[in-house]
Amino acid sequence: MTPVFQTVGEVAAVDSGPAFKSAHFGGPDEGVRLLRGDNIAPGALRWDRTKTWPESMLAGYEHLAIQEGDLILGMDRPLISAGLKLARVRPGDLPALLVQRVARIRPHSVDGAYLYHWLSGPEFRQHLKGSATGTQLPHVTLKSIKGFKVPRFGEAAEARIVEVLEDHLSRLDAGVDYLDAAERRLGSLRRALLNDAFFPARTAEHAATAAPASGPEGWRTVALPEVAAIQGGIQKQAKRHPVLNKFPFLRVANVTSTGLDLTEVHEVELFEGEIDKYRLRKGDLLVVEGNGSPDQIGRAAVWDGSIPDAVHQNHLIRVRPGDEIDPGYLGLVWNSPKIREHLSRVSSSSSGLHTLSVRKLQQVMIPLAPFADQQRIVAVTESRLSRLDLQAQHIAVARRRAASLRRSLLAAAFSGRLTGVASEVEQAEEAAADAAGDLTDEGIPL
Repeated sequence: MTPVFQTVGEVAAVDSGPAFKSAHFGGPDEGVRLLRGDNIAPGALRWDRTKTWPESMLAGYEHLAIQEGDLILGMDRPLISAGLKLARVRPGDLPALLVQRVARIRPHSVDGAYLYHWLSGPEFRQHLKGSATGTQLPHVTLKSIKGFKVPRFGEAAEARIVEVLEDHLSRLDAGVDYLDAAERRLGSLRRALLNDAFFPARTAEHAATAAPASGPEGWRTVALPEVAAIQGGIQKQAKRHPVLNKFPFLRVANVTSTGLDLTEVHEVELFEGEIDKYRLRKGDLLVVEGNGSPDQIGRAAVWDGSIPDAVHQNHLIRVRPGDEIDPGYLGLVWNSPKIREHLSRVSSSSSGLHTLSVRKLQQVMIPLAPFADQQRIVAVTESRLSRLDLQAQHIAVARRRAASLRRSLLAAAFSGRLTGVASEVEQAEEAAADAAGDLTDEGIPL
């Protein structure tokens, strides 16, 4: 088949909404939902963080209402996020209103499913990448969306493409659902493992790693400053531009929920005496001070000492273990669910931001085992965590394979090469099911 091409603007109405004044925002049940960029995920709209507009102020905004079948595209940083923020409106998404930098694509001369699948492919993403404007907050324009070309094969052929493609994608999605379930299971196992290591044990076999509440000899609960020194970092300013006395400078981006990420380490200018004050030591715990997401607040990683004379920014808090506490033990305690829950509570504020401080960390209480028990707990727990990490790697490989298959399916569909044979997708389903099946209590004992 040789296609003819039309632009998105020729086959669909494309528009966006205004900037609504936040002073009038209501809670989840106080008006009509506002469809913001935060509500758009690849493939679906999410309403867990909802702002609303009062029904008494709807006059003049009726044209911004979305309809079932509309395609919704996030226009802010669409290519820096985990995936292109493009979704189809379902009945459960109604009612809702468009806001600024959210595009509504309403098909009128093409099947909506056909257009959605075409725009889900890599070509559209590359087009948006090349046309994004702005330096502080890159975004795409309505003009660039309207100008993207759509291959047309005729109504019957396009209906067949959608039929075959959605059959294949439904099989692939089933495999991804397995991966999602496996990842949730993995998270539950990790949380249970860390909780059981430091807090009340449920069985006698965990006696060596039980918490003070269950009474092992030598255990006690201490305030963090009793066993560690807590210090803030260096604020990055114009005078800190690295020129003469530059040193490696760790930022929030270098501390992830799974450990250190040192692929990109910046530099900072230090002045007389500062390197002795701020130099990191192997075993220091680096705690993230603030985050927009409450479940990420206080995430931390133990510094491995791999970069000499490294220092840290002020949005990281350094916790330096004393002689009574093993650095690995402190890192594991810090990432246990009970400590994470405590940090989430103390970090919240009336403004909606989530921040920690040296003062707040000074009030954190942790379970402290005798030093020999600490080392044994670290050895056992890290061995078990390494097995979970291996499973996480298998899931990540399967996810990359699924993403590659999705791209291949879309490319084949719009080049006329998709025939309906599902062998490749079935193989992906089987691989994903195997990954999920490996995560059992027998395979990874707690």
